[in-house]
Amino acid sequence: MKPEELKLVVRDKYSQIASQSGNTSCCGPSYDCCGVDYTIFSENYTLLKGYNPDADLRLGCGTPTEFAGIQEDQHVLDLGSGAGNDCFVARAIVGEKGRVIGLDFSAEMLVKAKNNAQKLDFQNIEFVEGDIEDMPLASNQFDVVISNCVLNLVPDKTKAFSEIKRVLKPGGHFCVSDVVIKGQLPEQLQSDAEMYAGCVSGAIQMEDYLNIIRSAGFEKITVHKQRTIDIPQDTLKKSLSDKEIKGFQDGSTGIISITISGWTVI
Repeated sequence: MKPEELKLVVRDKYSQIASQSGNTSCCGPSYDCCGVDYTIFSENYTLLKGYNPDADLRLGCGTPTEFAGIQEDQHVLDLGSGAGNDCFVARAIVGEKGRVIGLDFSAEMLVKAKNNAQKLDFQNIEFVEGDIEDMPLASNQFDVVISNCVLNLVPDKTKAFSEIKRVLKPGGHFCVSDVVIKGQLPEQLQSDAEMYAGCVSGAIQMEDYLNIIRSAGFEKITVHKQRTIDIPQDTLKKSLSDKEIKGFQDGSTGIISITISGWTVI
């Protein structure tokens, strides 16, 4: 599939999730009717200050705000903000004088996020429609950029990290949770559009991911956390042979959630 076609797959899938969340006749808490159970990647947010259950669609693969070092009064950008889950947690940290912007390209997700912010009467959170590879945002305006299981869905990750560097202030940093792979992911899994939208097939080798970050000019790159994703047998059987499934089970091939940060040069 061409990059633009993949973007449409991702947009359509997450727009579908946004429209159906809360509808018990379809996706319910695991979204399994949408083709992939995305919640196998998610972590528990309920104990984090600022947590808003209405904004938690369980589509992340980590908790980047825990490792981002966000400070009071800072300006924070959340890429692929969805219904606003990480934005509300970040807002609890930056306080009344800080600012949080969520960027997403799904109109349906943006509607949910804006409704959630309106219910809480927050004046310093804004949700913007846009593409991570070409952000409609001015340069040098954010102290911290966060993202949760989104950048692996972006076809051109080099452009994505270049844009992150552009919008960060000198001395600013990013902290993202994302999905990378270990070993050689079977071709069928890599080309499966449903699995792409579910965070798997968009993933690349961890070292390739780190090299993209280095090439973008970031320094002090730190991997804070790694976690192997346990893919259900039923999901694997849709794309893999018994031999390939065994590779997942013996650890020679795997899908890993990482939380990683990097800093711009002052």
